[in-house]
Amino acid sequence: MPTPVTQRPSDAPPSRLYRPEEIADTLGCSAWWVKDRARRRLIPHTRVGRAYRFTAEHLAEIIRLYEERPAQPAQTAARATELSESGTQTGSAQPRRPVVASTTRLRARPPRRQQQYGTVA
Repeated sequence: MPTPVTQRPSDAPPSRLYRPEEIADTLGCSAWWVKDRARRRLIPHTRVGRAYRFTAEHLAEIIRLYEERPAQPAQTAARATELSESGTQTGSAQPRRPVVASTTRLRARPPRRQQQYGTVA
């Protein structure tokens, strides 16, 4: 009776590594953006020497990291009631801007050359 062959983790084929340009094409962004985020350790990646490489799992996680979920219906309804109770609903979904105090006008400083040498530039 032959003994069953068990596979070791080292026998598994390595997962394919993608270059930043390939990831950028898939995401619809620039390769610079992908490299910059990897350099700042904001997205998962693998370093092979000085090169950034990505697996399919990395790509899926990047997509999950930057996924925007819609607001929950309960949160939307609660927010609408808060706005209507305050009496300041304007009919738009835009968030209100804070009230800013009057601004101070900025004045340009006179050129240094005029002050230093007494000449007009």
